[in-house]
Amino acid sequence: MPLSTPWSERMGLTAPIVNAPMGGAAGGRLAAAVSRAGGLGMIGMGSSATAAALTAERAHVAALDRPFGIGLVHWVAAAEPALLDVALQAQPALLAVSFGDDWSWVRRAHDAGVAVAAQVADVDGARRAAGEGADVVVARGADGGGHGEPRMGTLPLLAEVLDAVDVPVLAAGGIASARGLAAVLAAGASGAWLGTVFAVCTEALTPAAARERLLAAPGDATVTTRAFDVALQYPWPVHLPERVLRNDFVDRYDGREDAIEADARAELTAAVSAGDYRRAPINAGQGVGMVRASRPAAEVIADLCAGAERLLRRWG
Repeated sequence: MPLSTPWSERMGLTAPIVNAPMGGAAGGRLAAAVSRAGGLGMIGMGSSATAAALTAERAHVAALDRPFGIGLVHWVAAAEPALLDVALQAQPALLAVSFGDDWSWVRRAHDAGVAVAAQVADVDGARRAAGEGADVVVARGADGGGHGEPRMGTLPLLAEVLDAVDVPVLAAGGIASARGLAAVLAAGASGAWLGTVFAVCTEALTPAAARERLLAAPGDATVTTRAFDVALQYPWPVHLPERVLRNDFVDRYDGREDAIEADARAELTAAVSAGDYRRAPINAGQGVGMVRASRPAAEVIADLCAGAERLLRRWG
């Protein structure tokens, strides 16, 4: 019997897996591949998102006969309201608008017949999200790659959130193996929200040079920092740093963001343009040490589900 949960069955999935909507990695091609493989593919619009970019990416899922989702960053969508319009016009099965305190988008999504997900970093956030109408809560632990509040580890956060809310809960942060998937499902999660393991898939937008570094990185190679946001002048709030692979730029400026001046900004901008990841940022979660091959998303999902099912049967 395929691995499933009541939530994944209601969503029309055959695997309780969602690819995290990672800006710069989770484009329409990856979302389509994940959805075709039975998971919920999410198109991710990050810090530099535009309505035009989302329109281009959603073309990959336009003729898809499977559910898909879209993820936006709240402060980016607030600056470009057309982003939410374009997202809702696509009629996704799930919409996530993360990292904000304004919940008016939830009503707009529900009025359009779209279910909503909210990422949370603590129990209070989970209760607030459920109270504001979130159909599913994503318990995003500090283990996760990219931006987020690094308040609690994934498993302690998941356990508390499951006891605190009545809506389905997805686990996110550091889950990159069948064992990790089995663990969160055994704890009671309705599914897993996975990032790094999909960032290296053949369908991801991740540049080849960044992909190589992800595949070579050990699990302790990540750090949570604001150095890149400060240097690139992205207006991410102070309480939302990002987990990235360590590199030369991080080692020089993490915790010394006030020392980042014009020369350092120019150096980093040039590195980003050139794809020089000795200095440019690569988002990665603490599960990166378990990611060792670039494969199609369908193979990744099949292996994760088969392995998790074997473990759950053994434990049961």
